This record gives sequence, structure tokens and C-alpha cells, in this order.
Amino acid sequence: MDSSETYWTDRALLEWQVELGATDAILDAPVDRYALQSAKPAPQPTTPEKSAVPISSPQVDAAGFATTAAETATDLKALAAAMQAFEHCELKRGARHFVFSDGNPDARVMIIGEAPGREEDRAGRPFVGRAGQLLDRMLEAIGMGRAADDPAHSVYITNVLPWRPPSNRPPDASEIAMMLPFLERHIALADPEIIVLMGNTPCQALLGRTGITRIRGGWVEVLGKPCLPMFHPAYLLRNPIAKREAWADLLALKARLRS
Repeated sequence: MDSSETYWTDRALLEWQVELGATDAILDAPVDRYALQSAKPAPQPTTPEKSAVPISSPQVDAAGFATTAAETATDLKALAAAMQAFEHCELKRGARHFVFSDGNPDARVMIIGEAPGREEDRAGRPFVGRAGQLLDRMLEAIGMGRAADDPAHSVYITNVLPWRPPSNRPPDASEIAMMLPFLERHIALADPEIIVLMGNTPCQALLGRTGITRIRGGWVEVLGKPCLPMFHPAYLLRNPIAKREAWADLLALKARLRS
């Protein structure tokens, strides 16, 4: 097999792995898992003094620690520092960057997404991949944007989780509950006039409900503030037909801001 045939064979194999959901290369060389299974495991500590409690251990009241840490934050900078120092979320171990927020903290509108994806994890900012680019175009269509200095025309963006879940999987219920105290404190400190929940995860966190196709477009109240559930831009990329409903929601947001 010549070099050109090898290239196209390797490329086909790589594309096949991407279709199966592989997103990151972890090691430079393959690992023989059968050899690892047959190897004798290293002895584990048995004394209480030497045994470490895993980050995700049920013995740790992670939500309680999060509540305490969040309550001590008196501004957004302190909240970001408290979240970054939080050691009870296992996702922190596998993420490249902590992703806190983007946009104008004084904005009238606060947009809450789900969790960082691959591009957000690399950049350390929310909504910077294809979904983020679509979000920017959606906001521009109603005269708003994350880069605007005027709070009347700017938005403030964050996520339920500040660390990327493996393979961009949806956050699970325990992860959402663990980080909810930080999110609630984030809303209190930013103090927006209107909240936009994009996707099922923020709706599950703050409304206790999922099923975005049923609840989108209906105004609800979250922490005493008017709130509009909307489709996540990533959903719109997969289902372009839903852009009609998303446009209706954007017009509803625009009208609410003018009232």
C-alpha cells in the first residue's frame, strides 16, 4: 500500500470514530486493556487515616458546600473565584478551562445555557462554537449582543455548569443540583430584569421541568424575575425547522424589553 492509500484509509477510520462520538485524543499510543485487566492491582490503603474520600462520594454534601461557598460571594468576581476553587464536582478534573460568563454583567437580559462544549472548554467562554455564533446572529436580529456596552442592548451569558461534561453529554441531575446554589447566587448578583433559559438543562435546574418543545415561548417566573424558556441554538442547528418558533420567542423578548 502506497502512502496515498494509507492516508485515505487512516482518514476514513478517523471519520468513522468521529461519527461514533469520539471528540478528543487522550493518548499518543493505544493501550492494551487486556494486559491492564490481567495485571495485579496495586494494594489500596485500608486505614481511615490514609483513605481519601472521592470528590463524588455520597458522604460529601456537595450541594451544602456549594451553598456555603456561594453565600460568601459578595460580587461576581468573588463568585467566580469561589466556583473555581470548588473541589466537589468531578467534571473539574477533566475540563481544560473554567467557564464562568461572557457579555455585560449590567445587561437587562441574562441568558443561561447548559454547559460548555468543546470550543467553550478551549476558549474559557460560553457560547463560542457554532451554537454561539448562531446565538449572536439571533441577538443581532433584535438589536442586541453580548459585546454591546449599553445595558439596554446587551446580554449577560452563563451556563448551569462551568465545566465541560465528557463528550458533551447532558449534565445529570446530581451535577445540576450540586451547582444550583452557585447559579442562584449568580442571578442574584447580576440582578437582570429578564432571564432566558436556553434548553432543557437550565429549565430543569430553575423550573424543575423539562420538555423544552412544550414549555418554550411561555413566560414564567424564576427567583422573582420574568423568564422565557427558548430552544438552545445547538438544537436549532440540528432542527432548522424550529427556527420559526425561536424567531417568535425573540420577538416576544424584544416586546417585553420595550414594555
